[in-house]
Amino acid sequence: MSIEQPVDQNLLEKTKQQIRTIVSEISKISKSDIAPDEFHAEFLPRVVTALAAAGGAIWTLDANGQLTLSFQVNLQEAHLHDNEEANKQHSRLLYKTLRSGETGTLVPAHSSSEGDEEVGNPTEFLAIFGVIKTELESVGLVEVFQRPESNPATQRGYLRFLEQMTVYATEYYSNRQLRNFGDRQSLWTQLEDFTRNIHKTLNMRETEYTVANESRRLIECDRVSIAVKRGNRCLIEAVSGQDMVDKRSSTVKLLGKLATAVVACNEPILYTGDTSDFAPQVEDAVEAYVDESHTKMVAVFPLSRRNVKEQDFDDTEKDKAPVELPFGAIIIENIEDNRVPERMKKRVEIVVEHARCALGNALDHNSVFLMPLWRAIGKSKVLVTARMLPKTISISAAVLLVLLAMFVIPWNFNMHCNGTLEPEIRRNIFAREEGKVDKIFVQHGSPVFGPGSDPNDPQGTLLLKLTNSQLEAELQKVQGDLAEVQKQLASLKEAGFRTDRIEDRIRISGQTAQYEAREKSLHIQLDILNERMKELEIHSPITGTVMTFDLNNKLQSRPVQPGQILMEIAEPDGTMILELDMPEKRMGYLVEHARKLREKDLGAQLSVDFVMMVDSTRHFSGKVIESHDRAENRGEGGTTVRLKASIDNPDDLPDSKRAGAGVSAKISCGRKPLGFVLFHEIISYFQKTVLFWLD
Repeated sequence: MSIEQPVDQNLLEKTKQQIRTIVSEISKISKSDIAPDEFHAEFLPRVVTALAAAGGAIWTLDANGQLTLSFQVNLQEAHLHDNEEANKQHSRLLYKTLRSGETGTLVPAHSSSEGDEEVGNPTEFLAIFGVIKTELESVGLVEVFQRPESNPATQRGYLRFLEQMTVYATEYYSNRQLRNFGDRQSLWTQLEDFTRNIHKTLNMRETEYTVANESRRLIECDRVSIAVKRGNRCLIEAVSGQDMVDKRSSTVKLLGKLATAVVACNEPILYTGDTSDFAPQVEDAVEAYVDESHTKMVAVFPLSRRNVKEQDFDDTEKDKAPVELPFGAIIIENIEDNRVPERMKKRVEIVVEHARCALGNALDHNSVFLMPLWRAIGKSKVLVTARMLPKTISISAAVLLVLLAMFVIPWNFNMHCNGTLEPEIRRNIFAREEGKVDKIFVQHGSPVFGPGSDPNDPQGTLLLKLTNSQLEAELQKVQGDLAEVQKQLASLKEAGFRTDRIEDRIRISGQTAQYEAREKSLHIQLDILNERMKELEIHSPITGTVMTFDLNNKLQSRPVQPGQILMEIAEPDGTMILELDMPEKRMGYLVEHARKLREKDLGAQLSVDFVMMVDSTRHFSGKVIESHDRAENRGEGGTTVRLKASIDNPDDLPDSKRAGAGVSAKISCGRKPLGFVLFHEIISYFQKTVLFWLD
């Protein structure tokens, strides 16, 4: 006779409450947006606890349709890995259960399917399976290992509970699929916008900036830069979020060096903190850039016009297609985080492929010979439509007439230059000796006279006087030496008169000869020093007027050197001439025209027309009378040749004329076609920079 054990109602109610709590937690977890690994870690331990099972496992299908262990609780208790045959038998059981289509299955311990001994439960536990299957796909299995000694009713209860929990797991995966569909829809929308924007133009600069900005938005990174190869270097042409790139920035220069190194290797790189696997030149470039920019993650992908794959080549060496070198690179950066999520990797692949196509097409398009011309011709087809055709014909005819006039109509060909109005008679006063200006006897505008013109000073008007203490000291020394020699000579002559001895007279005669030679030398030195002293007094060489302004401030007590210009004297009321500075590049036309004139008349001279800066309303004429044989660099005026020209009617010059007044002149070089007159400098530049090198 069996005696039933009394049931503890409090314990039973407490157990039910715990199970309800676990079920409520599982229900809440199934509605959350967590990763599958986190869901499995929260889901399976609660199921095993609620069933008071020995262990359990979650098996999910991977991309290849293979079941993989995603999470387990005490799976080692089943001892599946102790026996390879048992492990295989269990694997076949998993696949059979998944294909059966049943939501839940009980498999007794140490059992196998009828007629098939290779499929079964080799463990000592009761295996309870729940299938996770959404409306779209089978996700996997939940397997619970329960002790086999329970009665059939309890086992069915276990199965129903697991089926209910599997419903929650199915709900989680269904919700996740819906969210993935939403994310995919958003991704497809972004991708559609991305491809449409980067492929809508073939302008290189617009494409570069569009790729940089749209790529950053799609990848969800911090910065995207575009580098294009120019010769042997890569230059950063576009950076996301910036209207223009400061190419003088040290960061931009280092990023360009990094792109150059990666493009040279033609292998993409991903830096997240470790450079040990990089080529040495790439490693150096990465470290230099990261030290400057403090970027945590950098990915550089070379861009080629087409992807070269191994299957593109035949086996024979001669049939191999040449590998196309990259034309640039796309650089992706994260400044604060070095992690690269899986979704970012997939989006980067899409971006690199589309960027390669868009930038490659734009580069090919812009490399076509005379592309701006062909683009303009293509846009000009509207000019030949029915409404615009009469206007087009009229404008074309006008343009042709203008071009014909350029070649047919002769025009005055003049060479323009600047110059000054100068007195014909003028002299620069130079210092002949080194010294310091002691006295100045004239001022600006003072009249002076040349040698023979001033009755008070036959040498000419005294302009200024210099002092030279060294020269004066030398003069005094020579005078003292001369006096001493003369004294010695007098003593020797007196001694010669007093002595009757022949020996003394011979000795005195020799000494007298030495002192006389010394006296002669000192007289010569004295004459030279006196002449030099005279040079310290500077007289006017011509009759005229002092033209230099503010002489006291410029010269008084100032040291001067031989050859230094001290002042200028000229005849401002005398004959005036022009001094013109003609640019050297225009002298060829003058020389050629002068040669043609002299072939007809040996005395012919080039004609000059000029206006004065003080009165540009009146025109004056003249003739070129002298041309310097040497071109000189005159500062801002460049290299010029100095010309002198006479004035035909000097009395017509305005009363306000002054020496040094500026003039603007043009020298006639005959008549040439109008087009040559207007564009002769462009023609000359083309001849010396293009035709010369092509010859």
